[in-house]
Amino acid sequence: MNLFPLMSNNTQVSESVRSILEKSLLGEELNVEDACVLFATQGAEAQAVLDTADKVRAKRVGDTGTFVITRNINFTNVCYMGCRFCNFAKEKGDKEAEFLTVEQVADRAEEAWERGATEVCIQGGLHPDIGPDYYRDLIVAVKKRVPDIHIHAFSPFEIWYGCKKGRLEPEVFLSELKALGLGSMPGTAAEILDTEVRKQLTKNKLTTEEWVRIIKAAHSVGVPTTSTIMYGHVDQPIHWANHLKLLRDIQKETGGFTEFVPLGFIHYETRLYKDNPDKVRPGPTQDEHFKMHAIARLMLQGHIDNIQASWVKMGPDVATKMLRSGANDLGGTLMNESISRAAGATHGQEVFPEDMVANIQAAGLKAVQRNTKYGAVKTYLLEENTAKAPLSNRIAIQGVA
Repeated sequence: MNLFPLMSNNTQVSESVRSILEKSLLGEELNVEDACVLFATQGAEAQAVLDTADKVRAKRVGDTGTFVITRNINFTNVCYMGCRFCNFAKEKGDKEAEFLTVEQVADRAEEAWERGATEVCIQGGLHPDIGPDYYRDLIVAVKKRVPDIHIHAFSPFEIWYGCKKGRLEPEVFLSELKALGLGSMPGTAAEILDTEVRKQLTKNKLTTEEWVRIIKAAHSVGVPTTSTIMYGHVDQPIHWANHLKLLRDIQKETGGFTEFVPLGFIHYETRLYKDNPDKVRPGPTQDEHFKMHAIARLMLQGHIDNIQASWVKMGPDVATKMLRSGANDLGGTLMNESISRAAGATHGQEVFPEDMVANIQAAGLKAVQRNTKYGAVKTYLLEENTAKAPLSNRIAIQGVA
């Protein structure tokens, strides 16, 4: 069966690459070796990977691009873990140190709701003064103020920290948080799920095994999570392929991932790069961004079918192009975001819903505002968007989160 009639005489696409892409179009599972072959493609072969990912995206989720109206609330930038890829963390006594009260977090959640947000994403550093009840109190305060908002909160690292503070098993702690109103969890702190790479990034403070344990615990008590990767530093394609396979294996077991979000390493202000500029890459290349989203689509199809393109990491223009290279979601409008900005990101802190709609439509897709679990909130017809052209560069800086 020749699924590439236009390439049948194209000697620039090897038989091995063609065979892997045909498997993808048939919905067959790719292995780690297949993914490594695709990551190594260049030129016409690389374009064939992107084109195939676009076809698979259409097959799996249709010609729709989605976004969510959300607010990121980073409740503290104080963290004692010392991850070398992060420039967000401050010492407790630093003049720029922040630690919001639960009422301040609730204030921001209420403001987000009034501006149309359906979700708040709440994360923060591992502050030494966080007590065993702080995470619970955050959820209670937000739900008391805004009962109907979805709380997407606490990375696996924060859950690990909360378990340590409360001397609880993850299933117990997460069940308590869910009962209070936790709706879902960000699957961040994954970085690269490889021990040797994690030792260089975080001294393996949250091991691969611990990350997987907490994610599975969340899924087991009915708390869905996202899944992520942070790439473009000391990692290689074999690590990316193994990471994707591990996420796929978890999803086969639990079914608890809502999406996959590739996050490119932002190097500018990080110790990891500044201390080792000859050993650490300055983030992924644009080619690697495109291949990561495309190959993730091919490897994860049928298991994790929502692939998000992060405009915060790549910029709105590049993220929009990802919608025709495997991705189907542009993430959130955010309102505030501190972590990427602290590392040197230059793409602002907010885009507006009309910007999201314009960019999705510019990619030739139907724009849909979604909720956290990918249910449709509003579908936009072309004439409903007041923007006349993509507004990918119109970004509002809303202050420091």
